[in-house]
Amino acid sequence: MHFPARVVAVLCLLSLSLTAQVSPTKAASTVVDSDSFLKSQLARARGPKRTVPEVEKLLSRMTLKEKVGQMTQLEIGMVSDGIDQDIRINPTKLRKAVVEYGVGSILNVKDEALPLERWHEIIKQIQQAAAESRLKIPILYGIDSIHGANYVKGSTMFPQPLGMAATWNPELMLKGSQITAAQTRAAGIPWNFSPVLDVGRLALWPRLYETFGEDPYLASVMGVAAVRGYEGDDVSSPQNVAASLKHYVGYSFPMSGTDRTPAMISEAAMWEYFLPSFAAAVKAGAHTVMVNSGDVNGIPGHINKYLLTDVLRGKLGFQGVVVSDWEDIKKLVRVHHVAVDEKEATRKAVLAGIDMSMVPSDYSFSDLLLALVQEGKVPMSRIDEAVRRILVLKWELGLFQDPLRGIAATPPSSAEGDQVALEAARESITLLKNSGNTLPLAKTARILVTGPTADSLIPLNNGWTYTWQGDRPRTYPTNELTILGAIKANASQANVAYVPGTAIDKEVDTAAAVAAAKTSDVVIACLGEWSYTETPGSITDLTLPEPQLRLVEQLATAGKPIVLVLAEGRPRIIHRIVGLANAIVLAANPGNQGGRAIAEVLFGDTNPSGRLPFTYPPAPNALLTYDHPAYQGSDQSFGLQAFHPEFAFGSGLSYTTYTYSDLKLSTAQLGPQGRLEVSVAIANTGQRAGKEVVQVYVSPHYASLTPPGKRLKRFAKVQLAPGESKALRFTLEPNDFGFYNSEGKLVIEESDFDVLVGGLKGALHVSGTSAEAAKK
Repeated sequence: MHFPARVVAVLCLLSLSLTAQVSPTKAASTVVDSDSFLKSQLARARGPKRTVPEVEKLLSRMTLKEKVGQMTQLEIGMVSDGIDQDIRINPTKLRKAVVEYGVGSILNVKDEALPLERWHEIIKQIQQAAAESRLKIPILYGIDSIHGANYVKGSTMFPQPLGMAATWNPELMLKGSQITAAQTRAAGIPWNFSPVLDVGRLALWPRLYETFGEDPYLASVMGVAAVRGYEGDDVSSPQNVAASLKHYVGYSFPMSGTDRTPAMISEAAMWEYFLPSFAAAVKAGAHTVMVNSGDVNGIPGHINKYLLTDVLRGKLGFQGVVVSDWEDIKKLVRVHHVAVDEKEATRKAVLAGIDMSMVPSDYSFSDLLLALVQEGKVPMSRIDEAVRRILVLKWELGLFQDPLRGIAATPPSSAEGDQVALEAARESITLLKNSGNTLPLAKTARILVTGPTADSLIPLNNGWTYTWQGDRPRTYPTNELTILGAIKANASQANVAYVPGTAIDKEVDTAAAVAAAKTSDVVIACLGEWSYTETPGSITDLTLPEPQLRLVEQLATAGKPIVLVLAEGRPRIIHRIVGLANAIVLAANPGNQGGRAIAEVLFGDTNPSGRLPFTYPPAPNALLTYDHPAYQGSDQSFGLQAFHPEFAFGSGLSYTTYTYSDLKLSTAQLGPQGRLEVSVAIANTGQRAGKEVVQVYVSPHYASLTPPGKRLKRFAKVQLAPGESKALRFTLEPNDFGFYNSEGKLVIEESDFDVLVGGLKGALHVSGTSAEAAKK
């Protein structure tokens, strides 16, 4: 997709022209390098077309009512009866929606995942009804495939996006997204409401696990991987689906920390932190965008013309379809109070840039928009613009040629998908503490397993798993291992005892757990969260529930080593018990293969390589991100205490040791047209093979706006055998040392910087220049 010159500055944080080179001193193994990955993927991206001749002919034949119908999206309950596995299409309801109203899109389930054959029945009936309409325009069906095709029974469940971010491996993200796309399209569904590109900079937010963490560069790399995996080189392929970038933009930073509540984001922060991941995904070719349900700076996302039109289309160059979120045009009246009635809300939203309304449970949008156009309050040109985009999307998905495309294709087998999911789960597991080499455990040890997340697949998966909230045990497969099941499978079952100890927020049998601990060699306490998403997951305190904290405190009285396994979708605060634990393992919703991956790490069959994609807070009111101003890391006057995270962004331990050396910068002075070569050597100085994430940061000494202490600019995941070393070289450009000012413009000021890699530091002076000069 061609980008106008003004868009380049928005994408500068990615520095897509850069290359990172790896020179092995011994036999080479695969290196996942963020920069070369981005270059290769973006070079192949093809974004939405502006026009298609066949669409123009069709558009000229459409009535106003048919056009408005195409802009309408209904949930499946509007064309069906029954729920769960008893859902069935109601021909009368379906005909009203598709033939009478000409509805363009249908979405969702009611309320459980369905097997492929049921999806085929439903999709065939819907598309057959569309074929009986005057113009025979196919229906665009959409679904939330968040961490796999989670609404298609038998599909692979990958780690949630936060867990995928913990792998720091975009190749795994790409592979997982390809499998998700193929298994979704095999159901006859060509549109996926994913990925979530909201940057997770507020740990309390209940949708944190749906993000790729707190850093905009990491989120951009993983977001590009997701989009390219979903859409591929040809989005019409029976193995590909259209992606939807969510939730544009600022949704993830509510002041309260609870879902769908107001955010206050400055222009500088919007461009610096929240827009880069969307900008990158637009360049990666994403065909659709879903809008933020909340409001930013007092303006609800669904009527924010500046963000929806001026920025998204004007500055980012997006050409595809913008869809609302669930009932959000209606909510402009009853929640946001920015419109006197739904008719006024509809006018404002459409004029701001909404192409399709997820109404989704009545025909109000169609009726009201029809009246608004007839009254001259919404111009026909705006309707044609939106409908053109929707029809082009359907054309590019191949629906006009074959409305059932994908149904006849053979999706990746569950065995194939599960193997990729297992590898992703393995690489997502993050070892946060390991005092005295408590881990790995001997398989002959007498082990007590306790805690509320030990014996269920639910906390390994979280929401968007077979149902919206992921909370129905009967929907989960019976052949996958929980943490407890996997531990028993890896060790001698006779040596493994299990006592629940507590539920998530209620004591069950803590005393029995303590008694069992006394006769064990080691205690594995599985703590964390149950499932949730969106508003049901809102909480006001990140502290781990009291019964779980007390369980560990009581277990400590037994005097045995304690290993904490945290199965959670956000960092629940555990400061009170960190000192009581000998080892701490984080499993950020690793999916159905997570139990096996956790056990492999506990017993040393897998060397952990996960790294935190967020800052783990030590206290409820200590929710800073890693890129906070430098002064917040030091004690200040008047008693201001330095911020010390429980566990730092990018951190994670291994069962081997890595040594960094020979950090070299190609120049000490970087001018407007220059490039900086950063080279560093890394060696595995331990006794085990392992994977290390090499992270490159820049740290400004001063700027006209208070600068962050450091910012991630590059990373590479490197596999090293014992004794093996490699030399890596990264290239940085002036844009990597710039920032967005209060007007949302990129500036590169003269300043001194430190370049940080693996505990090493190099000094650099950057000459100031303009954003326009930096782009040349």
